Parts: sequence; structure tokens; C-alpha cells
Amino acid sequence: MRDVLKRLCTAAEVKFYSQLLTKGGGRGNLKPNKNCNLSSWAPGCEPGWACSVGDNLVQLKDAKEMPPRILDCQPCCEGFFCPRGLTCMIPCPLGAYCPLSKLNEDSGACDPYHYQPPPGQTNHSCGGADVWADVQSTPELFCSAGFYCPTTAQKIPCTKGRYCRTGSTTQSSCYKLAICESQSDNQNITAYGVMFFGGITLILLIIYNCSGQVLSSREKKQAKSRERAAKSARETVQAREKWKSAKEIARKHATGLQSQLSRTFSRKKFVSQQDPHKAPSHARSRSEAALPPLPLGMSQAKAKKQTNLTKMVEELEENPDSHDGFNIEIEDKNIKKPKAKHLQTKSQIFKYAYGQIEKEKAMQEQNKNLTFSGVISMASDIEIRTRPPIEVCFKDLTLTLKGKNKHLLRCVSGKLSPGRISAVMGPSGAGKTTFLSALTGKAAGCTTTGVILINGKPEPMQSYKKIIGFVPQDDIVHGNLTVEENLWFSARCRLASDLPKPEKVLVVERVIESLGLQPVRDSLVGTVEKRGISGGQRKRVNVGLEMVMEPSLLILDEPTSGLDSSSSQLLLRALRREALEGVNICMVVHQPSYTLFRMFDDLILLAKGGLTVYHGPVKTVEEYFAGIGITVPDRVNPPDHFIDILEGIVKLPSTGVSYKDLPLRWMLHNGYPVPPDMLDSSGSRASSAGENSADGGASPATTTSEQSFTGGDMWSDVKTNVAQKKDRMRYNFLAWTDLSHRKTPGVLLQYKYFLGRVGKQRLREARIQAVDFLILLLAGLCLGTLAEVSDETFGANGYLYTVIAVPLLTKIAALRSFSLDKLHYWRESSSGMSGLAYFMSKDTVDNTNTIVKPAVYLSMFYFFNNPRSSILDNYLVLLSLVYCVTGIAYALAIYFEPGQAQLWSVLLPVVLTLIARQEDNGSFTGKLGNYIYTKWALEAFIIANAKRYSGVWLITRCGALSKKGFALDHWYPCLIKLILLGVISRCVAFVLLITFQKK
Repeated sequence: MRDVLKRLCTAAEVKFYSQLLTKGGGRGNLKPNKNCNLSSWAPGCEPGWACSVGDNLVQLKDAKEMPPRILDCQPCCEGFFCPRGLTCMIPCPLGAYCPLSKLNEDSGACDPYHYQPPPGQTNHSCGGADVWADVQSTPELFCSAGFYCPTTAQKIPCTKGRYCRTGSTTQSSCYKLAICESQSDNQNITAYGVMFFGGITLILLIIYNCSGQVLSSREKKQAKSRERAAKSARETVQAREKWKSAKEIARKHATGLQSQLSRTFSRKKFVSQQDPHKAPSHARSRSEAALPPLPLGMSQAKAKKQTNLTKMVEELEENPDSHDGFNIEIEDKNIKKPKAKHLQTKSQIFKYAYGQIEKEKAMQEQNKNLTFSGVISMASDIEIRTRPPIEVCFKDLTLTLKGKNKHLLRCVSGKLSPGRISAVMGPSGAGKTTFLSALTGKAAGCTTTGVILINGKPEPMQSYKKIIGFVPQDDIVHGNLTVEENLWFSARCRLASDLPKPEKVLVVERVIESLGLQPVRDSLVGTVEKRGISGGQRKRVNVGLEMVMEPSLLILDEPTSGLDSSSSQLLLRALRREALEGVNICMVVHQPSYTLFRMFDDLILLAKGGLTVYHGPVKTVEEYFAGIGITVPDRVNPPDHFIDILEGIVKLPSTGVSYKDLPLRWMLHNGYPVPPDMLDSSGSRASSAGENSADGGASPATTTSEQSFTGGDMWSDVKTNVAQKKDRMRYNFLAWTDLSHRKTPGVLLQYKYFLGRVGKQRLREARIQAVDFLILLLAGLCLGTLAEVSDETFGANGYLYTVIAVPLLTKIAALRSFSLDKLHYWRESSSGMSGLAYFMSKDTVDNTNTIVKPAVYLSMFYFFNNPRSSILDNYLVLLSLVYCVTGIAYALAIYFEPGQAQLWSVLLPVVLTLIARQEDNGSFTGKLGNYIYTKWALEAFIIANAKRYSGVWLITRCGALSKKGFALDHWYPCLIKLILLGVISRCVAFVLLITFQKK
């Protein structure tokens, strides 16, 4: 032992040896030193040999000076290695096997090492190990695979049921189902992978085939409760009607009996015998006055019967709806009907709602020709809530396109009144939709002049957006929700938060009933891939989304386009009922039928260029045009005739009036100020205005001849686009004062509603989710099988494929969260719904996939690849990576169109991974790689695996990590960076969501 201590290397000698390793020398030669140089080369300088310091004292911790060591040179001891150029011994690390070498007579080398003894020195035999470096340079020093080395001088083969990796010091037990023969270098856990694959595939098949049953069972139960309530309400109404009929019959019989008794007992001689103490006839009731006095000889029983009959007739005449006096009861009068806010169960709520609806139907049957004032008088009976009225007045309303100085709307004046339906009509290019956008303040990229008054005050329309409904031309409805779910969600988010739930149910049921959607209320609306309800029903659902929020002003952009005559009439009847409740309705229509045309109250007829031709009651439109010499021929629909005139298809009679002069005639007729350029008697300038506005409404002042596209046109287009984006950002971020006096649900409550809606959508999309999971399973299976674990690279190849494949598959799946719903969000946000609640609900539900998808992928990849790192470490890295790339996918989906977003999602993982593999050698790509998420994920994966390599692997691990710029203490920072990037990307996506909205 004492001799061994004299041969051990000091700290200075070990430091000297490390210089060879830092240069990657492996088996290279050390620099000359005190003991081994050109003038002094002791036998201990040869590989596998060491010398003693003799009687000199040795300070093993001395790192400054090497001691002289040239005495008593002998072969290196077992368990130690002696490098060439050093005369000392260094202990072999754990996991190494360092036996004494033996001379190979055939090759002349010292096995198992690769050095040769010096020639010509017969007394110099083979010694011990000569070097310790990385596994590629000195593989013979590492304990062989299939063996374990409890000490550096002992190597034992692995027994059956256990496995030993390269450099192992102990045996590792195999899993129960794993296959481990004797001297196995790894356990075969493919059976677990097959089991996981089969189990997950079975679960996905169940989800794929039975996903619809989760919601359908609940919907069937709710439908049964609703049907029972509707049946009960109908039976109650029918019984009430029968009861009223019975009372009417009884009243008629009583009146007949009264007249019969009058004829039987009408004798004048009994008049003088009447009781003088009784009240005079004028003080008695009308029934008693009609009956003759009773004779003196009549029995008291008959007199009592006469009195009861008289009282009955009197009560029926005074209150014919009273139930008193009859021994029949429809319901217990002692039971007080519960108020809406006290109803709790669904059955009670539905009974209340359908009871009110049936009562409204009965009232409407009694008052078929109901007017606005009639509805107000009926409101106390059916408890119709009054809505705040909105009257819109506009004068000289003009819209000019910024950058091009083109008029889209010009000198439009008029008024939209509560309780009336106004139709906006005109040929293509007349600015009908532009007119609606101008009223709602959504005309982006335009300069608006003129005056818009709300209830006589110059207030912005955005201040009333909580009680304004806007129905877009396109049917923007969630196709993976049922009709009722679409309407119910809109009602919950947009009705007053203090409104009781039964009242909200009543509103939704009333809209479903009025729009004729009762047969399809539980049907999915449908998408392009999966057919649902018909186009007409979808259009009515689109209108119903705004009706359920009980607006005071309802604006509709071509709600009857694509509908047949019966569907259009059904829609107009529903809107007529809304108007009778005081709603101000304005809608764009294209050539309605005569029946529909007569259902409107007012007409706004626009010519090309956004000029008004007529604005007033529908009843007087023909009278006005007849006054200027334009009459509607027999059997011709008036709106068709007027539009054909404005299009120039129908020639006017020779009255001196041109269709291009009609806007000027209207201005002069009403005394409106006329622009100077329209006062030309020939009407040529007005004519040019109408022609140029067919494709955008060019101003006459700026009308030029058709020219080829020039740089000036490009610059004007750029200015116009910039102005539009600026106006939209201003519209989104500007805080408007709320003047609607309606307190809708807050962000947290809306978040709850959004969460429920997104959850239902994801359940209905379970088949798509199952396909995503199946693709991840196959990707994990393929990559885990193909990418074999390499101890030299710590499994870098398999992790490199993972960093490319998983983000790519995850991003493409995450794009669906926002790419397909952007139009729905823009519609909902414009009505006052919370964008934060919408975004957070989507992210919350998607976080379920963020948690599950890494586990699905690793269930295949880990068991087929079988790296040394634990499955928990791999899961945490993959979880952080998926969370990061999901946020990036949100931003791509919101900012780009679907096709472009998919392209970016495919390119980013591949390109960024290639950049991440570049070494940081001072180049731009090398420095850029330090700020890329793919490098953080790859580093975390390799570090998690490298931590499992110790002992003899230290030099290999250190060299591999330092070459890539990695460090063992970077594991947690890498995870934190990935999570932070995921949070930042979500913030960016949210800002993009509320900022860059399309038209």
C-alpha cells in the first residue's frame, strides 16, 4: 500500500495529463516534462508502467509542481492506468475494466490495449492500462456491454433476467414482460410498447365511434323534458280555451233562461204588490231589472234559485273570463304560480317558457291585426319587457375612400324609427352594404362626413353595441354546434347578466318558435365537410343569433338572399313581431316579391354611387314615382321595376326625366342641399358618378378615363390599405362609453360560457383528435424503432427527429383552434363579447392536448428507443416543447391565412432544427441557434440522457456536451425558456387576434 501511494499521480501530474484530453488527443503523446524528456526517459515513461518517488515525501494535492519520479519502475497495477509520458498511476474510474495486459505473440501488442512494449528491452513486459479518454478513443477501457464491473479489476457477465449496458457497475433488473437473456446489454421492452399501442388504439377507436354519444344522451334527456313541458303547456292552454267556451255556452244558456222566465212571469198585476221597502229598480243590477218580480205564492226555494241565477248571470256579464260560479277547476287556485326567478329545475323552466309562448300565441290569434300600440297594451298580459328605443337620424352622410378620393356613399339623408322595418334596395354598386357599415361606424378606410344622431344626440354607434344586432351577409354560424346551442350561447353572453335564467330560456324558445326552427333545434348546423341543416334554416339561425339578445336596433345584410318565398315570409313575420316590440329594423334586400315588399314599412332606394332616389313609406313610393312620370306597369313587381330603371335596363317614357337624374330629383323634392357638380341640367356629371360607382362609387370630381395600372395607382392602393388597417386598429382599441345601460356578463362568466362551448366542440371533433393521436403513435413507433440509441451521442439522433416531428404534428393540429373560427370571433367581438375570454377558453381546452400528446408519443418512442434517461424527464421536456410550439401555432393561425399558416408550420421546425445544429463558432447562424426553441429542446433531451452516464463516461460526456455548447446545469433553464416562449407567443397571438382583424 505504501509503495502504491508513492506511485500515484499528484494533482499537478493529473492536470498535466488533462491537457492532452482538452486537445482531443486521446492516445496522443504528452509534452515533455521533468521526468520524461529527450534527455531523461525512464522505463516508467512507457505506456502501462509507473515509477516511484523513493523516499521523498509526496503531496498528492500539490497542483503546482511535478515530483521527480524515476525510481523502481514497474508495470501499472490492476485498476489503474499509466499514460505514456508520465511515470505515475491514475485510478481507473468506476465502470472501467483495467486488467493487466498480456503480450499478443501474433501482433506484438499488449492486449486488450493497443500499445507495444519498447523493442530491445527484454526485461520490459506488458503493463496495465495506458490511457483513459472518450469511448471512441479508448473503448477497451469501458466495461463491456452484457457485463458489469463492480470494481475496475473485476468483470462479471450479466445473469438471465438482468441487463448490463456499457460501463455498468451493477446489474439492472428487467421488467416482468421484458426479454433479457444472459449477457444482455439492454432489455427488450417492445412488448410494453405493443401493449400501449394496442390499448391506446382501442381507446381511440372507442372515442372515434362513440364520441357523439356523450352529448347526444344528454340532449335526448333534455329534449324529453322540453317535450313534456311543451305538451303540458299546450294542454293547459287547450283546457283554458275549452273552459272559456264552456263559460260562454253557460252564459248564453243563462241569458236564454232569463228571457224565458221573464215571459212566463210577466204579469202587470204583481207590480203593485212588490215590497215597498226594496230598493228602486234603477238601483238594482241590469239582470235583476230584466227579471220580473216573484209572485207572492212562490216558494222560498224557487226564490233562492232565482237569486242565485241572477247573481250568476250578473257575474258572467261583468267578468266573462271569471271561473267563479262553476264547479269546474283547471288548476288549484290556492297554489301561487312561481315567479321566473324562483324556478330551479329544467322542467319548471321549460313549463314556464312554453306557458308564456302559448299565451302569446293565443293573444296573437285574438289580435291578428296587432299594431305597435296594441302590443304595448298586450305587454302586461304576456310580460313583454320594454326595450330602450333607438332612433337613427342621418343627414348628408357621405363616405369617401381614403387615398383614392372616391365616393362610396353621397348625400344620404333620412331616419330609421323604432317599431318600423326599413328596406334598403338598389342595384349592384349602389352602396347598400356600405350604408349599413356607415351607420354602425365600421366603414374602415373611409372618410365619413355628415351627421348621424342617435336619439337626437351626436353619439357614436359603438356606445350602443350591446343592444345593436348586426346580421352579416355570410352565415357565420358554428357548424359543430346544434341550432339551440348556437342561440343559447349568444343569449347567455349578450343578454343582461341580472336576467333570470327562465327569462333567457323564454327568449331563446320564443326565437326558435318564431323562426320555425323547432324541428331542427337539436340538429347540428353543419359544415362544408359534414352536412347539417338546410341553407334556409342556416340563414334563419344566422338571424336568430342577433334576435336572442333582444336588440333595440337590428341591422341585417341581405337576410333573404338564397331563401325561397315561404322561408322569406317566415323570416319577415318574425322580424315583424320584433318591430312590434319597438325594435328598429333596417335590412338590405334584393328584389323581394310583392308580398314581402308590402311587409316593409319604409324603403331606402339607392342609385349607383350611393345616391338616394327615395326614402319614405312603402305605401307612397309608387305615388312619388308617378308624380315624376314613372308608373309601374300592370303585373310587374314594383321593386323589380324600380331597380331595372336604376340599372338602365328599362327605358323611361319621354317625360324629360333620365334615370341618372333621379337622385337630383329626390334632393330637390325634399329641399336637401345639392352639391354643385350635380346641378348641371344635363345630368352628365351625375351620370358619370353613377357609372363610375358601379365598381366602387367614383366621385365625379375625380373621374378620369380608364388608364393602365401605374405607380400612382399602386401608391394610392397602399395608402388605402394602410388607412383601413389604421381605422380597424383604432376601432378595436378605442374605448367607447357604454350608453346602452345593459350590464352583460363579465370576463370570468363569459370565460365559463366559452369554455363550455369549446368543450362541446372538441367532443364533437373527437374523431379528428383521435386521428391526431394515432398519427403521433405511429410517429413515435417509427422514430423509436429507426433511431437507435448511441452511447457516443447520448441518443442525439432520436431526439433530433423528435424535435422536428412532434412540433410539426402539434402545430398543424393547433392551427385548427383559430384558423377556422376567426370569422366567428370577429362577429362576436364586434357585438361586445370578451376577446380575452374567447382566447383563454380555447387555450385552456387545448392544454388538455398539450398534456396528453407528449404521453401518447412517448408511449411508443420511449419503449422502442429505450434511452437511459427516465420517462419522466423526457415527458417534461416534451411537454414544455409542445406548450411552446402550440403558442407559436396560435400566432401563425391568427395572422396568416390557413394555407400560409400550414406552410409556415411545416417549414419552421425543419429550418430551425438545422440552424440549431450549427456550432457556435462565431458565425451568425451559430449565434442565432442560441435563441431558437429547437436548440433548447434538443439540449434538454440530451442533458436528461447524459446525466445517466457517469464514472467512466465522464470524459465522453464532457467532450460531447462541450462540443455542442451544452452544460448539465442548463436543463431547468432550457425548460423555463421553452415555457416562457410559449407564454410570450400566446400574448403575441392574443394581440394579433384583437388587432389585425379582417373586414
